[in-house]
Amino acid sequence: MIQYENQVFHLATEHTSYIIGIRNERYLENLYYGRKVHTRVTNTALQEKFGTGYGNSTVCPEDTTMTLDNLCMEYSFGGNGDYRHSPLEMQMPDYSYSNRFYYKEHEIYEGEYRDSKKTKMPYVRCSQEGEQTSTLEIILEDWLYSVELKLIYTVLPSCDVITRRTVITNKGTESIQLNRIMSMQLDLPESDYYMETFDGAWTRERHVNRKKLESGLYVNESTTGSSSNRHNPLILLTKENCTENAGSCYGINLIYSGNHYEAVEVTPYEKIRIMTGINPYQFEWELGQDETFFTPEAVLTYSHKGRQGVSSQFATFVNQYIVPKQWQGTERPVLINNWEATYFDFTEKKLLKLAKEAASLGVELFVLDDGWFGKRESDTSSLGDWFVNEKKLGGSLNQLAAKINNLGMKFGLWIEPEMISENSELYRKHPDWAVRIPKREDYIGRNQYVLDLTREEVRDTVVQMILNVLHGANIEYVKWDMNRHLSDAYSASLGKRQGEFYHRYILGVYDMMERITKACPKILFESCSAGGNRFDLGMLYYMPQIWTSDDTDANERVEIQEGTSYGYPLSTMGAHVSAVPNHQTLRNIGLENRFHIACFGVLGYELDVTKLSTADKRIVKNQIAFYKEHRKLFQYGNFKGERMHNGNIIWQVVSEDKKEAIVMCYQRLQRANSSSDVLKVKGLDADSLYHVQARKQSISIKQFGDLVNQASPVPIKDEGIMQTIVNKVYMLDSEEESYELYGDMLEYAGFKLKQQFVGTGYTGDTRVMGDFATRIYTITKKEGF
Repeated sequence: MIQYENQVFHLATEHTSYIIGIRNERYLENLYYGRKVHTRVTNTALQEKFGTGYGNSTVCPEDTTMTLDNLCMEYSFGGNGDYRHSPLEMQMPDYSYSNRFYYKEHEIYEGEYRDSKKTKMPYVRCSQEGEQTSTLEIILEDWLYSVELKLIYTVLPSCDVITRRTVITNKGTESIQLNRIMSMQLDLPESDYYMETFDGAWTRERHVNRKKLESGLYVNESTTGSSSNRHNPLILLTKENCTENAGSCYGINLIYSGNHYEAVEVTPYEKIRIMTGINPYQFEWELGQDETFFTPEAVLTYSHKGRQGVSSQFATFVNQYIVPKQWQGTERPVLINNWEATYFDFTEKKLLKLAKEAASLGVELFVLDDGWFGKRESDTSSLGDWFVNEKKLGGSLNQLAAKINNLGMKFGLWIEPEMISENSELYRKHPDWAVRIPKREDYIGRNQYVLDLTREEVRDTVVQMILNVLHGANIEYVKWDMNRHLSDAYSASLGKRQGEFYHRYILGVYDMMERITKACPKILFESCSAGGNRFDLGMLYYMPQIWTSDDTDANERVEIQEGTSYGYPLSTMGAHVSAVPNHQTLRNIGLENRFHIACFGVLGYELDVTKLSTADKRIVKNQIAFYKEHRKLFQYGNFKGERMHNGNIIWQVVSEDKKEAIVMCYQRLQRANSSSDVLKVKGLDADSLYHVQARKQSISIKQFGDLVNQASPVPIKDEGIMQTIVNKVYMLDSEEESYELYGDMLEYAGFKLKQQFVGTGYTGDTRVMGDFATRIYTITKKEGF
């Protein structure tokens, strides 16, 4: 809902209010953003008060007591005495950098921003039945040079989200040059906040980092050409007393997959300025007469229910307004990917053997990863040669897909359309299509170059090659990869306008994705960029799930998946069970524990199931059956991450109707003679009775080492032949544990778990955990209570 009265705009969602006032008939002042308040307010009550000015501050020409340097502005501009970090830097026709963008008019209408499709970028899909979506366009004008600046606000009431973008149009006769233009600016009147960012690198993406804001500027950015595994565009601003479930929390994200920029400034007058948008790094954009530049859409949300409140709102937003409509609420299949089982070394016989075993365990989708095209036997060749290597596959792709289908599974494929190998037919034909600077030495990654997707003819060629492959077989899933950062950003087609390269590149990626996904609406696309290098809202607009990280180590995945969950729902996170020792960390974690972490996302397996023992195959079959039974809850339940009093990690998902929940307890390291574990579950119906049941899982006798001889009538040598043989066919059952509690007891009192193994004995009731150990508990509402 958007109301306008007495020069005040009130943007209201179900639980939040965003209030803007027009000041001196010129400036837009942010009067309030936070918990919902009454819709009728007076402008003056919330305005910043000025009396005698601020010493040597620059004052406004129409009011010499007022300085813009201490005003909570909606969008600042150059040369106006506001010396805080600026969202806009542009050179005018007189070569100056000063602007005068004053309020001109506004428009309010129902639905999304009407020119969303013209942006050629992803945007909020406001097509929800019964949703009262509305948009506000505030038009500012620099009348001297006829430049128009629009601030666009779209209100999504049900998920408490407000989106913003900036649109600039040159209506004059002379060109102007943009050097910086942010999607949004948000000024808040208090500075006692913490900034939380989601940072990392390859194989350790989106770890949570929390920093107390002091005077100064804090920047979160990417300059890699993608949204990056280093610093995700998601940021949170939390009050000092904010917890997971209580306290003020602001969430900011950007629907964009290229170089992004988030800045938070604590000002000299103890206010906060927040910005997000395209990174100004190597950015210049010439705007000629009647040309318009659109920024990506920024996403804002606020919750007084802490970080988990924001997390829940973002999850609803992504599932309902970002992912393609045909995949909204759709349960994702359990897959197996052959990569870590075979790498490049496979034949049709080997693939079918792997697929047959996977099908017998309950896997629903077989994915053929890298190495099926051109002459690709390593990562040194053939990217760009998107035609099937029938000699290697023993026939056509269509024949292989049919054989996989006959096993009762869907067939999927890996592609990397944005890249080109120097050793490829495409490169030999079009060497100028590779992104590189003429006459300079090349800095390359993974033995490959990036294709110049700023050029239409490059995109047209690649799109046609990919569609030929996708239409040539019954392919129902595609993993779209992008395995390197950009360097030496340059296009022969741009001439002197190389400052436009990075943005034009990502517009080219979006163009390709739009055309390919539109031509193949029934294919489930999963985005990937060396794992989680491009885990962002822009990718999710085209592809409803993303490979969360190349790191499948369960212990590392706890940090990666939990960090990711603050801005993205579980339905978007690819999470696989892989072999041990893990291929990224060499860590050895039990099969059940690996599964329990991977449950909280879109489950897959990435190991050679033909090499599993009889006991392990039985375990995997039970795992998949359990996941399928609770798949909707794992993928679309309301997720929360908590900590026990002793530091153990709790993950839980609760169904929307609160009839069922699943809770996992994760113990990173075993402590000697450890304390009791008390497990609490939040978000259930307080007055309903629930049945709690521990999931039955298997425990390897190898976990006991030589201790097994204290109970075995026959001596068993640790790591000996007998232990190995027995472990292949037999495992111990975990402890039985079940309770009946009301929802309020589960939340406030919790239930104490059975005693862990402490070194003095073992019975069927002993909870054997150890390092990197998990337990899962199902919670079901009892009808009639």
